[in-house]
Amino acid sequence: MKEVHDFLKKAGIYYLATVEGDQPRVRPFGTIDIFDGKLYIQTGKVKEVSKQIQANPKAELCAFNQGKWIRLAGKLVCDERIEAKQHMLDQYPDVAKMYSAEDDNTEVLYFEDATATISSFTEAPKVIKF
Repeated sequence: MKEVHDFLKKAGIYYLATVEGDQPRVRPFGTIDIFDGKLYIQTGKVKEVSKQIQANPKAELCAFNQGKWIRLAGKLVCDERIEAKQHMLDQYPDVAKMYSAEDDNTEVLYFEDATATISSFTEAPKVIKF
């Protein structure tokens, strides 16, 4: 999981795909964190992406960095613990200016039953499950 985290952190931006009915939705994200042995992302509960995840928690993200790309698929599970939210916000001071661990909007979600595949044009794909 750390290798997946580090890849996404170095990439800076990844693209998260969710589903709304029968329509795929993709948008850029930048928050990634390991807390309590799980890989987390962060969003706001008022956003459409949050509503899409609550309706269908299966999601996939993709990022590209230095000639390699990663795809990470799994189920996103909401964690309401203030400690999980605060840990994420501590990693991203700019995000912490917009969110608070104790507000009703901050949402952190962790990947469950996740499969990451790191690929390139020159190497065999590497699969990481967690």
